[in-house]
Amino acid sequence: MTPQARVAAAIDLVEAITLAPRRPADAVANEYFRARRFIGSGDRRSVSDRAWHVLRAQRRLGWWLERVGMPVAPRMLVGASLVLEGWALSGLEQMYVGGKFGPPPLTQDERVALGELEGRALDRAEMPNAVRLEMPDWIFPRLAARFGDALEAEMAGMSVPAPLDLRVNILKGTRADAISALALEGIEAIPTPISPWGLRVAGRRPVSTGAAFQSGLVEIQDEGSQLVAAMVGAGPQMRVADWCAGAGGKTLAMAMTMGNAGHIAACDVHSKRLDGAVARLRRAGVHNVERHLIERGDKWAKRRAGTFDRVLVDAPCTGTGTWRRNPDARSRLVEQDVLELVPKQADIMEHAARLVRIGGWLVYATCSVLPDENEAQVTAFLERHPEFKLKPLSAAWSIPGEAPCPDPYLSLTPLRHGTDGFFAAVLERLA
Repeated sequence: MTPQARVAAAIDLVEAITLAPRRPADAVANEYFRARRFIGSGDRRSVSDRAWHVLRAQRRLGWWLERVGMPVAPRMLVGASLVLEGWALSGLEQMYVGGKFGPPPLTQDERVALGELEGRALDRAEMPNAVRLEMPDWIFPRLAARFGDALEAEMAGMSVPAPLDLRVNILKGTRADAISALALEGIEAIPTPISPWGLRVAGRRPVSTGAAFQSGLVEIQDEGSQLVAAMVGAGPQMRVADWCAGAGGKTLAMAMTMGNAGHIAACDVHSKRLDGAVARLRRAGVHNVERHLIERGDKWAKRRAGTFDRVLVDAPCTGTGTWRRNPDARSRLVEQDVLELVPKQADIMEHAARLVRIGGWLVYATCSVLPDENEAQVTAFLERHPEFKLKPLSAAWSIPGEAPCPDPYLSLTPLRHGTDGFFAAVLERLA
């Protein structure tokens, strides 16, 4: 593709994402590129990098466009991102050339407006805090309360593109085996600092098409997600329920720590998600998992009350801990989402808790950094259930080395741990 065609494609992709406000941007992008298979891998990377740059700076770019009197539209968002990155207006005009492959030429008003941005920096002191930190206005007080003086640094950590993390499936080989296998594919991977099964790859690489992935030796999984699975402490001969299993990422990790022994019930309310786990389980060589669809009036959980050693609730949440990976989620999130999710999470915990045997653990986890969904949720549960007790992280930690967070919770952030933002609490049933 020519540079002009790349800019045009980036505008098209940003527009496609904007027109699908409730769909994840990566899903929209995958669909966009599938429909344009003529776009090669290098061009795809360039186009998506530009689109994601816009998504990570969308509020600040919008602030500048409003300041110079231009609509906050994909065409201008991409143009403003280039100018504020240091492009001269004359260089930008060479991109907006029209014709078959380039974006339509800049209008006189657009040239004047973008010319006012020449020599400016993206960040500006007079920007409102929520704009400068790329978050919805309503969530700023919540995150300010969560992080205090570290808020700006934590938000900066969420603005850096996430690396690609892999989990080595030790049912198939060692971490050294996986590093060697990936090297044969031209992919350099290094061990993650905390997870003993993790590997980190810089940038975005097509791992899923290679032999290491296709053979089940590696699985794509953020290091933080691996640590949540490890918090369950699932071992051989245990009965484990993954109550919000989805497509089975943490189910696979727990099956690995169990040595493919014992029994895991992967449960979810969405049949398509559970169906998506089938190929992953087969590829990983896992055979100690049964899938169960949770339906209204279902007696499955009632018949199995008090029979599980471990129950993981990876609760549906706002996903605020994944903003570096899903920058579009910042603009999609509304306050009503939190207000609806908090009671839903509490209800899920109530149902899952009934499965835990005396002496067993209920592990509550989210990929959120909001206290409403994390610490406050656990505190409220313990007030309702005196038969459960919070088990400190240091006592539940099963990975060699010191726990990465102070007691009592696992509370990860990109800035402090290099992972996505994750939370996990272990609740032991005493009676």
